[in-house]
Amino acid sequence: MSDTSDSTDDAGGDDAAPAVDADEVRHVAELARVRLDDEEVAAFTDQFGDILDSFEALDEVPETDREEDLINVMREDEIEEGLTQEEALSNAAETEDGFFVGPKVS
Repeated sequence: MSDTSDSTDDAGGDDAAPAVDADEVRHVAELARVRLDDEEVAAFTDQFGDILDSFEALDEVPETDREEDLINVMREDEIEEGLTQEEALSNAAETEDGFFVGPKVS
């Protein structure tokens, strides 16, 4: 919607400065420890520009003032009787002082 973006679109993109230049692509590649040849740098320059244009398109999406009504879809908690310690340990292969015994980790 801004005059700046409309003028770059009318120019066909040739006269406008690219959103990302080759030096920036090389810098990001160096940070990522990725080797790129000149053809790959040119391709990534175009691709990064397209990605940034896509993000600019998101600025055109109108904001909504409506807040969603929050509805609790969970059931109420119900207190139920649980297992006793003896019942919980009844199927354990090995116990000690009322606890499960597992393999030693070192």
